[in-house]
Amino acid sequence: MIKRKLNVDVFFDFICPWCLIGKRQLQAAIKQLHQSNPDVEVKLFWHGVQLIPDLPVEGVPFQAFYLKRLGSVTSVRMRQTQVRQAANVIGVDIDFDRIIRMPNTAKAHYLMENALKVGRQEQCDMLLEQLFAAYFHHSEDIGDIEVLLKIAEFCGFSAATLSKNLNQSDEPFRSANTGGNGVPYFIFDGRSTLAGAHSADVLYKAMLEALATQGQVT
Repeated sequence: MIKRKLNVDVFFDFICPWCLIGKRQLQAAIKQLHQSNPDVEVKLFWHGVQLIPDLPVEGVPFQAFYLKRLGSVTSVRMRQTQVRQAANVIGVDIDFDRIIRMPNTAKAHYLMENALKVGRQEQCDMLLEQLFAAYFHHSEDIGDIEVLLKIAEFCGFSAATLSKNLNQSDEPFRSANTGGNGVPYFIFDGRSTLAGAHSADVLYKAMLEALATQGQVT
């Protein structure tokens, strides 16, 4: 069977719960696509976006950060409830009370960037999942080099291979450009785009539309 290919660019940050939700919705959409169009091979391209680049290298206390950012305990709880409800729809439980630090994600992005150069798609997907889990589920500091390399080794990567740039604490990470659309942000075949954590059905339809336009002159 001759395979058709569909490229999907995904822009994300590790500290964005909507990115985790969007990733799971995308996975569900790809499963739908494989069922309806088994001849299509989906290739994912991950692009790191550091949402808060001016955070201290060592990060800041999580609860204090959001209290300052949103202005009141009530506002924080409302935002977190909104996120948890959206996460629960896809079977993900995010316990914000367990998260200790809001990390600077530059090192995590460097790690992922290095992994994408040498790892298989399945292996890189596992690393991304484990980094999300470390932050949202296990209360680990993903701004800490030892934590990052431990996760990388668990995913089958060589720590030495992925350690490039991790010790350059004063080196700013160059975020991918979403044109002001924030994250998560999706580009299908370099043509159509979607911003935000959309449902699997919306993402599935966007992929079908991208496939329908393949071969057309723009």
